[in-house]
Amino acid sequence: MIMRKIKICEGEYYHIYNRGVDKKDIFIDKRDYARFLFCVLFFQSPLSLVNPPSYINYFIGHSVFNISQKIKKQIISDKYVELVSFIFMPNHFHLIVKEKVAGGISQYMQRIQNSFTKYFNTKYKKNGHLFQGPYQIVYIEDDEQLLYLSSYIHRNCRVLNGWKNKEEKYPWSSYSDFLGPNRFGGLLEPEIIMSEFNNAGDYKIEVQNSGAKEIIEDLLIDN
Repeated sequence: MIMRKIKICEGEYYHIYNRGVDKKDIFIDKRDYARFLFCVLFFQSPLSLVNPPSYINYFIGHSVFNISQKIKKQIISDKYVELVSFIFMPNHFHLIVKEKVAGGISQYMQRIQNSFTKYFNTKYKKNGHLFQGPYQIVYIEDDEQLLYLSSYIHRNCRVLNGWKNKEEKYPWSSYSDFLGPNRFGGLLEPEIIMSEFNNAGDYKIEVQNSGAKEIIEDLLIDN
């Protein structure tokens, strides 16, 4: 699929996705997912964190990142993008992101993909590209499209063995953060979507009943 050239504007929302070369897995074990989650959360600002493996090790044992509140506040105050939702699947990922500063998404995705590729190739003794070309990006034109994409992303893990009708328990998705306590505070901001619903239960019903996957599947990455 060839990425369309679009103009990225401050204050607008975008769907970003990519997959492994030749549809190969980009996440092999829990540590790989945790490392990518670290990148997605903490690369929202220019701040660089020293010794990422120490944070990953802590996350593996406790399911939270041991980042100080001071550092979190600095990242949140300096964000050049705003993360709305995400899901990581074995061979691809989806994000919904808002551009906050001109060039923010470009910087954000370059850091994520370069950092994770270096990590992956070092760990698995690989060379070359991990992702199938540049990330794909689609402008989200209105609230209806935003809701469809949110539902699509949070339903995505249904295709994995053992996860159909258990989407809210899938650990590598923001769905549980929409339905319950937000694990990441200001590093994940679902309010643009949740403000459309009276409560989390209504959103869950929307996702369960959504035909979003069928509607937009042809435009996106094959699972």
